[in-house]
This record gives sequence, C-alpha cells and structure tokens, in this order.
Amino acid sequence: MKRIAALSTSALAVLVAPPLYLLLDLAVVGRLGAHELAALGVGTLVLAIVSTQLTFLAYGTTARSARRFGAGDRDGAIAEGVGATWIALGVGVLLVVIGFVAAPWVMRALVPDDAVAADAASWLRIAIFGVPLILVSLAGNGWMRGVQETRAPVVNVVVGLGVSAVLCVGLVHGVGGLPRLGLHGSAWANLVGQGLTGLLFAAALVRHVIRSGVSLRPDSTIIRAQLTMARDLITRSLSFQICFVSAAAVAARFSVEAVAAHQVVLQVWEFLSLLLDSLAIAAQSLVGAALGAAAVAEAKSVARRVTVASVVVSVVVAAVLAVGASSLPRVFNSDPAVLHAIATPWWFLIGMLPIAGVVFALDGVLLGAGDAAFLRTATLVSALGGFLPLIWLSLVFDWGLAGIWTGLLVFMVARLATVGWRYRGGGWAR
Repeated sequence: MKRIAALSTSALAVLVAPPLYLLLDLAVVGRLGAHELAALGVGTLVLAIVSTQLTFLAYGTTARSARRFGAGDRDGAIAEGVGATWIALGVGVLLVVIGFVAAPWVMRALVPDDAVAADAASWLRIAIFGVPLILVSLAGNGWMRGVQETRAPVVNVVVGLGVSAVLCVGLVHGVGGLPRLGLHGSAWANLVGQGLTGLLFAAALVRHVIRSGVSLRPDSTIIRAQLTMARDLITRSLSFQICFVSAAAVAARFSVEAVAAHQVVLQVWEFLSLLLDSLAIAAQSLVGAALGAAAVAEAKSVARRVTVASVVVSVVVAAVLAVGASSLPRVFNSDPAVLHAIATPWWFLIGMLPIAGVVFALDGVLLGAGDAAFLRTATLVSALGGFLPLIWLSLVFDWGLAGIWTGLLVFMVARLATVGWRYRGGGWAR
C-alpha cells in the first residue's frame, strides 16, 4: 500500500496543479474585464482540448515503460521515454504550425463576438508555441511513472507552474517592474511556465540516457508500437468528448439554469475524477511492472488493493457530498433556480461515485496490462450505445437533467460490466 500511496499522491499533485493554475489565471485576467476573461476562457479551452487528446503520451508510455521496468530492463523503460518524447516533439511542432495558422478561423467559429474572437486568437497564437514542451511533459510523466519515480514529476510541474503564476500576475498587471501586457501577459506566462516544465522533463530524460547508455535517436519499432496504443487511447478519448459536448448542448436547450447546474456538477465530477485517476495511475505503474516481471499473483494483488482503496475513497467522498447536499452547491452558485436544478444531477453524482471507484481502478489495471484495445472498444460501446442515445432522447422527450445524468449513470454501469468481465476473465494478466 505504501507504493500505491506514493505513486497516487505524486500523480494527484501533477493532475491537480494545472487546474489550480488555471483558476489563478482566470482570476488575474478577470480583473481586466469580461471581454478579456471570455477571450482567455476560449483560448485555454482550445489549448486544453489539444492536450487532452494527446494524453496517450502519459498513459500509454506508463504502461509500456512499467512493463519493461518490471522485467528488469530499466534501459528499455527509458527508451520508451525517448520514443514518446520524439513523438511529442514531432506532433507538437505540427500542432504549432496548424494552430498558429488556424487560430483566427477556429476562434471565429467558436465565438460570435469578433473582438473576443480576435483576442482569443491572439492569446492562442502565443501560447501554442508551448505545445511541443507540454507534450514532452506528458511523455516525461509517462516514463517516470513507469520507472516509479515519484518526486521529480511533482517538482518539475510545481516549478514550472510556480513561475507561470508569478509571471501571470506580473505581466498581466505590470507588477514588480514587469511590463503590463494585459491578456497577452497571460499567454506569455503560460508559454514560459509550460516550456520550463517541459525542459525539466527533457533534462531528466537526457540525464537518464547518459547514465544508461540508451541512444537518443528515435527507434522506429518503439514509436510504431506507441502509436498503435495511441490510436486506441485517442479513439477512447474522443468518445468521451463527443458525449460530454452533446450533454452540454442538450442541457443548454432546456434552460439557462439547467446548463449552469449541469456544468457545476460536471466540474465537481471532473475534479473527483482526478482523485480517482491518481489511484488508477498507481495501478498502471505497479501492474505493468509486476506483469513485466511475470509476477501475475503480485499484479492481481495490486489490482485488488487499488480497487479497494479507490472504492473506499469514492464512498467517503460520496458520503461528504450527501451530507453537504444542501450547503455545498451554494459554494458554486447562489441563484435559487440554479440551486434547485443542481439537486437532481448532484444525487446522480453521489450514486455514481462507488461505481466510478471500481471502474477507474480497473481501467488503470487494464491500461497497465497494455489492454488499450479492449478499453477502446468497451468505452465506445458504452458511450455510443448508452450515454449518447440517452442524452438526445432526453431532448426529444424533455427528460431534463435527469435524462442526461441517467445516460451518464448507464455509461458508468456499462463500463463497470465490461471492465469487470475482463478482469474476472484473467486474460489481461497473461
């Protein structure tokens, strides 16, 4: 349990730090006015979507690196990091070119206000240059989790975002002798901080390569294998995006209060997902290492312990949300109509959490076992066969937020059934 706690705590710190920085960024830019805040919101949304679709650089690399680390092939585990870093740089440079050219058109498509769209595009055209190093950071987190290094990823992320935080305040408002750049100051702070984090991960990789004698040249065999896993993980991620975008679109058609309530509870769900995901990441690393060492019994033991820990955490959080059902939503909104609308999805969230505890843990176990193809198929079937139809049926039959969140509940139950069946079958352990 000590290794599970260390890995999950490290992963949680890395996962939570960027959203916390974003809150600071929004607060700092928000003092400039609603116009600048809207532009920042759209700009960070586009940047986040790009990063979200490429998280395979962390999750896929963790699984492959951990397997080789567990087999006693530390050099091979580091070589996985080299391959993932080359993919990050190649894809990152391509995204910089595309993002810089397409930014004005993308923003005009998303924002009806021409002035806000222009400012959002201007912000993105600065921040987009940090994408290659953002992706290097994802790859770095992946191989470091694989070799079970817990301290360096946290230090790298905290140092980078700490610099971003200082520069954000200084450059946006001209504090501490820095120039007052307004909204552009936020973009430069983002670029410098994310770039610093990426450089720290790259430096760590170079140090390990020098000590191990692994080549820094790209290995086509490793890169092809990683891209195969990437295909499965990106497809899986896209199915999530389609469903949640559809849910927001349908909620917006019910009422302003409904979409506000939906987004509040969804943000709580996404934050709690980070908590459960940290335990899943620990499972990826430890299960991958155990299977790499052909220690099937140890892999199954880790799977059981992580699942129990995840369920305990989710039940405790659900109990807190249930006790605070009448007071906690007021932290996010004071409008009586919105608070009334929040009640329905809030109780759905409470009911889903214990199910999510099992699903997230077993997701981590199966990813650690390299079972990405199965997870892709299971998620697609659950999302497109359950969640998505119920979202749109809610609009047709006017089921409201209860219909949308029933779809999410069905989605989680279907995932529980599929990953539970896969886990009990034992094929993942071979």
